[in-house]
Amino acid sequence: MNVTQAIQSRRSIKSFDATHRMTPTEIEHLLSLTMLSPTAFNIQHWRFVVVTDPALRAQIRAVSWNQAQVTDASLLVILTADLNAWQKDPARYWVNAPQPVSDYLVKAIHDYYTDHPQAQRDEGMRSAGMAAMTLMLAAKEMGYDTCPMDGFDFEAVAKLINLPADHVPVMFVVVGKALEEAKPRGGQLPMDEVVIYNRF
Repeated sequence: MNVTQAIQSRRSIKSFDATHRMTPTEIEHLLSLTMLSPTAFNIQHWRFVVVTDPALRAQIRAVSWNQAQVTDASLLVILTADLNAWQKDPARYWVNAPQPVSDYLVKAIHDYYTDHPQAQRDEGMRSAGMAAMTLMLAAKEMGYDTCPMDGFDFEAVAKLINLPADHVPVMFVVVGKALEEAKPRGGQLPMDEVVIYNRF
């Protein structure tokens, strides 16, 4: 499957085969592709909480409007953002770069994020959002369907997964084998309404 096919055929699925299990190799492959997603300054703000404990998944479902895909999909990934990743040994993000480049970027990271909590949050959200799309397209190429979700109690989920105080939940992505095809698309806006050249 090429990228165009994956984009065109990826749809949000709600009904999954609860008996299907992804292999550890498949999960590792999927996450390794997801980790190639872009991030500002290569900070890699995302943290992927892969929930494998059935009891915990049931608890998460209970605070997710009892949506069946939380427990029935083969994989539940909670995408979270480490808001302080920028200050956690930032030189490691550029360990393979020439020293002058690394020095420049580490200083730039410090200057950009220090005392800018909105930028810290915004970058974490953007990074996790891009990773979610990478995950969904990679899953589609692997023969799996997905559903991105924000229909859950963010505070309750954070408590259930012991989320550190400097992290925030961003969204879920569930992955698995669909039991039924997605409904027809609800309706796409015309390109001339959503694409603006140069200025509004």
